[in-house]
Amino acid sequence: MKAAKHKDASVDQGVVEMRKDLARKIADRAVAEGDAVTDIPGLRLYRRSEKTACTSAAYEPSLVVFVQGQKRINLGKTTYLCDESNFLLTSIDLPVVSQVIAATEKVPILGLILRLEMSAVREILSQQEFHLREESADARGMAVGVTSVELLDACSRLVDLFETRQDIPFLGNLIQREIIYRLLRSPQGKHLRAIATLGEQSHRTAKAVEWLRVNYTKPLRVEELAAMARMGVSTLHHQFRSLTLMSPLQYQKQLRLHVARERMLNEGLDAASAAFEVGYESASQFNREYSRFFGQPPMRDMKARRLADPAADRD
Repeated sequence: MKAAKHKDASVDQGVVEMRKDLARKIADRAVAEGDAVTDIPGLRLYRRSEKTACTSAAYEPSLVVFVQGQKRINLGKTTYLCDESNFLLTSIDLPVVSQVIAATEKVPILGLILRLEMSAVREILSQQEFHLREESADARGMAVGVTSVELLDACSRLVDLFETRQDIPFLGNLIQREIIYRLLRSPQGKHLRAIATLGEQSHRTAKAVEWLRVNYTKPLRVEELAAMARMGVSTLHHQFRSLTLMSPLQYQKQLRLHVARERMLNEGLDAASAAFEVGYESASQFNREYSRFFGQPPMRDMKARRLADPAADRD
């Protein structure tokens, strides 16, 4: 399994101090375990005070800025390792398996999660300074970068708006636009540009990904998916795997397993009912694929998750 991790050898003291300051602000406001929804549209704060088991999750287009602790995210056969020096950029909807690997009561994992609106990304890309950017090749739906002073500063000012809530409707939008601008200017910006730029193969492939995300219970017909993306079947397979690190069939399977797992956990469904509701025609096939992906049969997995973590990690 490949590991993707980015670390700056020379740590800038300004970055360290700004990161500590942002960590303090997040800790003051995110006092409960898990995600804390805020009054700022699209912004959540995150805290976990202990390590977690591997948890399936569906990541939406978003930015996660880590300021304390460590987390491992598995996408396909690639592992992304994130610590206090990193941000995680997700440009399309992706089924992943994540795990907090460094967190304690004294030093919890802390971060902020900002949902990214592609309409805002496209509007910023329409500005003159982006017209001559290079073509985005080999775009990925997920990327890890080293957090800069400028990005930390913008995130810190966004969190500061909790102190002047009357400013949120106006300044919140402006600061979020600045954050997107900083992302687009970063080395990881090409991944976001490729998804947002109309006409690029990555953008058309993202349309196919979106269709699968919404219609995961339906039978997968790759020819129809390729026609929707306006490309040949082999090209779609290549682009889809480049973007999501898995084939369309693997994407659908992992999404089905993720949704089934969450419905069993949250709604108390038995394995057979969950299997049929997410599109499986055979409960035995569901059990085999579930065991292969999550390491144990559905009901045993549910029991273990409830015992290990009654408030299971959702992000």
